[in-house]
Amino acid sequence: MSKRAFLFPGQASQFVGMAKDLFERWPLARDLFNRANQLLGFDLQKICFAGPEAELTKTSVTQPAIFVHSFIVTRLLAEKRISPDMAAGHSLGEYSALAAAGVLEFEAALALVKLRGESMLEAGLANPGTMAAIIGLEPADIEAVCREASRVGVVQAANFNSPGQVAISGSLAGIEAAMQMARAKGAKKVMPLQVGGAFHSPLMAGARTGLRAALDRTTFKNGRCPVYVNVTARPETDGAALKRYLDEQLTSPVRWVETVENMIAGGGTEFLEVGPGSVLAGLLKRINREYRATTVGTADELVALLS
Repeated sequence: MSKRAFLFPGQASQFVGMAKDLFERWPLARDLFNRANQLLGFDLQKICFAGPEAELTKTSVTQPAIFVHSFIVTRLLAEKRISPDMAAGHSLGEYSALAAAGVLEFEAALALVKLRGESMLEAGLANPGTMAAIIGLEPADIEAVCREASRVGVVQAANFNSPGQVAISGSLAGIEAAMQMARAKGAKKVMPLQVGGAFHSPLMAGARTGLRAALDRTTFKNGRCPVYVNVTARPETDGAALKRYLDEQLTSPVRWVETVENMIAGGGTEFLEVGPGSVLAGLLKRINREYRATTVGTADELVALLS
């Protein structure tokens, strides 16, 4: 039986003007932005719609922006009885996936996303680090490079995004050493990423403390559909397990290639990228050329899908 799979984007999918067309067209979007503004304590819609870009790309703003955008689209689809049989989200997107699966309510998820963004920003300032993308090496070779570069500073594979494309994360010295080693090993492309810290590495350990306390206070229901989690790439519906994985996620790699492969093995055939941008649609094409993801992030895309 074919199954509908929702994919939810993470950081780097934001853009100035995001969700403005949804806000102008649907009262539900206006209501959710109003609720978000009250909880966040700043005018999220103003930054989403008009920028400045430097403000929108701050981790503490980006994360709520992408979550709210994705949640609005999820709710608009649900109103037309389009809901997921399985869901997954890339890093931050896992919170959107949990909300879509009924594990987290909107306010509870947004409160966690707010804290996550703030905690990651603080951890990035306390333990300066960065990330880099390595293209054209096998994952095993990249992990070997990271082990060797770890003598110089903290560094590990952070995002297994698509075959031949892995992001690494760590200290400035560790990343610099790993980039040089990857070039020497014959990587096609090695490029630093413009990020606010060493995400999905041990340098984010400080962010876990406050987040763990908030997770403990938050109610997680069992999922209406399985959520394929970043940490294991496996499907999970148990609320307690999903909560535990969110804590581990901050310092663990995102196993996106395995996640998508496991969704396909689990019967996923109709993929929707729900939220801003088309990053995950591009990754799906590279992971398995037989499948395409329909992007559903703008009013036009939503109307086209519903018609």
